[in-house]
Formats: sequence, C-alpha cells, structure tokens
Amino acid sequence: MKVVIAGSSGLIGTALVAALRRDGHEVARLVRRRAAGPDEFSWDPVRADLDERALRGADAVVNLCGAGIARRRWNGGFKQELRDSRITPTDVLAAAVVKAGVPTLVNASGVQFYGGETGDRVVDETSPAGSGFLAGLCRDWEAATRPAADAGVRTVLLRSAVVLSGQGGLLSMLHPLYSLGLGGRLGSGRQYTPWISLDDEIGAIVFALGTDTLAGPLNVVGPAPVTNAEFSRALGRALHRPTPLVVPAFALRALFGEFAQEGILRGPRAIPTALEEAGYEFQHPTIGAALAATVGRPGDDR
Repeated sequence: MKVVIAGSSGLIGTALVAALRRDGHEVARLVRRRAAGPDEFSWDPVRADLDERALRGADAVVNLCGAGIARRRWNGGFKQELRDSRITPTDVLAAAVVKAGVPTLVNASGVQFYGGETGDRVVDETSPAGSGFLAGLCRDWEAATRPAADAGVRTVLLRSAVVLSGQGGLLSMLHPLYSLGLGGRLGSGRQYTPWISLDDEIGAIVFALGTDTLAGPLNVVGPAPVTNAEFSRALGRALHRPTPLVVPAFALRALFGEFAQEGILRGPRAIPTALEEAGYEFQHPTIGAALAATVGRPGDDR
C-alpha cells in the first residue's frame, strides 16, 4: 500500500510513518519546504499548490495537519490560525484525492466535536456536534472533506482524544509537575478527560487504512472514559507521586483564557463504538495501562 501523509513531522505523523514503513508499506510525505529526498514532495496548501507526482499510484492520503490548540493563549488571530491550519489543507487534499483517483482519505479531527456540555452522558459517532469554538472548528474541518466523500472516496474522520506519549503532548507538560508532587485535579475534576495511547492512536489509523468497511466519523479514544480526577490519580500512581493539589477553575481561566473553559474544564464522555464494532483490539484499554506504557513502571496498569 502507498500512503501519502500530510503533517508527518508531528508526534502522531512521525510515529505513523515509522509504523507503516515497519509493516512494509510505501510512504510519501508532503512537506512545506523544498523536498529533500525521494519520499518527500513539496506542497503549499495556502496557494493550493501540490506536486501531482505525490499522489500518483497512492492507495490512501492521511491528513494530520493542524496547529496545536494549546500552543498559546487564544485570541482572534490565533483562533483564525487554528481554523486555517486545518481547513485550508483539508480543502486542498479533498480536491486532490478526487482528481488523482485516490480511493481513501483519512482526515484528522477531534473528540471536541461533541463539545463539553454533555456531562456524564455517553457520546459515540452517532451523537450530534456540540457548541463552542472547538466543536465548530471540528465540524467545519470535517465538512471540508465532503467533496471527497461526495465523489465516492472512502473518507474516515479521526475524532481523536488527547494522545498520551512520553515523547510529547500533554504528558510532557504534566510529567515534571507530577514528578515533584505537584499534581492534582483541575477544577472540579468531574469533567471527562478523553484519552488515547500513542500506540492505539497509530494502531487505529493503520486499522482504518486497512479496513474498507470503515468510513465517516471514528472516535479514536480509549474505551474506558475517566474524569479529570480519575486521570490525575492514575498519573500519580504511574509516577508513584501524590496528587494532593487542586487547581481552581478561576486560576485556569486566568492563565489560559477561553481555552480553559473549552479544553480543560469540559470534556465529552466519548466511547469508540465504531472502532470496536469493526474489530479493533486496544493495546491499552484502560488509563492505567496507557500511562504505564508511557511514563510508568511494569505492573502499574490499574
């Protein structure tokens, strides 16, 4: 299988490239600089400029493009950057796969699609979009793939949770604090913190690439949802550190602004119904197992 990947230099993209090549697949990488090797092809999504050779003979395109939502405090300009970094590349790639006759498009999205106002109610792929900036962003991001789906391209929408990895992401920020005994719940702790191990994030993408019956939204989340308080206790156990602190909601709002309300103090209780019904088996089915595989020690898989 030949897979073309946009956004291959990030945490997920780097791991996906390695996994596909390890399994014997051909990988072509779209890069926004001068191509430096035979597996790289330059593109400029802002100008809708894509080297047509990149998609020649491709079996699938995976689009992982998108600026990090917590990279800095939100303002109007940064929120527009978050939209442009996702929707513009998706527009270009959706048109390109149709023109090149690529049969499959796997496109990133986020579990924030459901919003955070769902509380304890379980949400799966049949649940409607929520409210707020992030939910609207995910909805419009997914809508940008519609020209491909309407043209008969099998289109998979990866509604991914927070990816747990020792190489970056959320855990790289929390690990030092928890190691010093400064961990604890955020706000009330009753909000859900959707999670997925990096191994299962990559496993789910590879599974989606190889499963022709999968199309549409796909919740890429761990199968055992936890609240923020449960997540905090599990991380403390994995690091053998206490979690005595509580960061009040007002402090989070003062520090992170609007993102605190949407990305920290709220979260959906999402489950991976479509993945499990298709037969995917999770390597790390519990938060304890996922954290033990990344920052813990053998046996810390409660």
